[in-house]
Amino acid sequence: MESATDINVRPAVDAELATIADYVSKKTINSKLAYTTAKYCLMDALGCAFLALKYPKCTALLGPVVPGTIVPNGARVPGTQYILDPIQAAFDIGAMVRWLDFNDTWLAAEWAHPSDNLGAILAVADFVSRNNVAAKKSPLTMKDVLTAMIKAYEIQGVLALENGFNRIGFDHVIFVKVASAAVAMQLWGGNYDDIVNVLSHAWIDGQSLRTYRHAPNTGSRKSWAAGDATSRAVRLAWMVLKKEMGYRSALSAKKWGFNDVMLRGEKLSIPRPLDSYVMENILYKISFPAEFHAQTAVECAIRLHNDVKNRFDQIEKIVMTTQESAVRIISKTGPLHNYADRDHCLQYMVAAGLIFGDLKAEYYQDEFAKDPRIDNLREKMIVQEDLQFSKDYLDANKRSIANSIQIYFKDGSKTDKITVEYPIGHLRRREEGIPLLIKKFENNMTTHYSGAEVQQLKELFLNQDALEKMPVNEFIEKFL
Repeated sequence: MESATDINVRPAVDAELATIADYVSKKTINSKLAYTTAKYCLMDALGCAFLALKYPKCTALLGPVVPGTIVPNGARVPGTQYILDPIQAAFDIGAMVRWLDFNDTWLAAEWAHPSDNLGAILAVADFVSRNNVAAKKSPLTMKDVLTAMIKAYEIQGVLALENGFNRIGFDHVIFVKVASAAVAMQLWGGNYDDIVNVLSHAWIDGQSLRTYRHAPNTGSRKSWAAGDATSRAVRLAWMVLKKEMGYRSALSAKKWGFNDVMLRGEKLSIPRPLDSYVMENILYKISFPAEFHAQTAVECAIRLHNDVKNRFDQIEKIVMTTQESAVRIISKTGPLHNYADRDHCLQYMVAAGLIFGDLKAEYYQDEFAKDPRIDNLREKMIVQEDLQFSKDYLDANKRSIANSIQIYFKDGSKTDKITVEYPIGHLRRREEGIPLLIKKFENNMTTHYSGAEVQQLKELFLNQDALEKMPVNEFIEKFL
């Protein structure tokens, strides 16, 4: 007969915690491609953050809890005058980067936006650097930031390969919190044991539900959820820095551990060795501020714009075929109540592309959404899964995000069926995409700086060696 008494023997560290901590504390990244890609990811994320400053709903959430508070040697928030503790700064930076759903993406069993981790990385790196300088010690360099990015991307992205928490209702920002906690701890000077401890706390935390990403509750929380996750990660790292204990079997403990409670007895998977795979294969969101599963659909719509722009009243139906993930998370009918509802509606994004031949962030605003043509086209749309698209989406050698659109008219005629398998930010379209990514950065930064200043900031990123050697605090100063 099994004993009802708990056996209070401390186990070995969970293998998954050990694997991540070993990677963060000991692994040397040797991939030149990863560092070059990280540079572009940083450039792009900062551009997204500055564009977000145009939106009052974003800026209303920024700054100290107590107005006017200035933290000695505090972390700076790019584009603002705020000088904050790193926990609050992580929230601000993370919310800015993510606000418009325009930053980089990773798609697998779970979805991810690895540049979300920059909230924690930049806040802690800047805070540590400023305090080191005040103590007459060496600051961290941007090479340290790029290394932390590569490792955070890898942790988040590899965990996303097989752990589809969306299927059990949890939001993907759990992976942001885990990855950010690990690299923030390392940037703060933590060792292997510290990283194990902070990881245990990140997994033990209650996790966010996906409620705010889906009908009928889609809302603006999805724009600051990643900032919240990075902020929580930094707080946990600070607590471990103060010698708060960790929990060795946070994942595997019977009945009370993450695997039994959250995964219903399944085991967390780390399906490949941690190196620089995710950074090297990251998806840039270049053309449109839209949920990534819709990027190729919008590209199809824009290609069809000239064929239909004078025939909207003649359209009988619009047939869209897509991957299973898009059907499940962004295909919706009925009223769309806010910005967040619209930028996560496949039909809305395609309608805007067909009507205007473009898709911009302002197209999701309430005034713009009043255009009756948008809902008229939405009502004519049929969304179907293409099984091959779904298969190729999960194929490690393809990672396509395919969509197709064909439009049928009342007179019996129809357009060509337009199919786009890989968005312009995909690895397979890098040569085409990088010049456009740089142009995107320039466009975003002109919302805040003069043309000459934007040119100087662009040149900062184009010199990899000089960028890597630059002290973090000096880098951040250039974006204030």
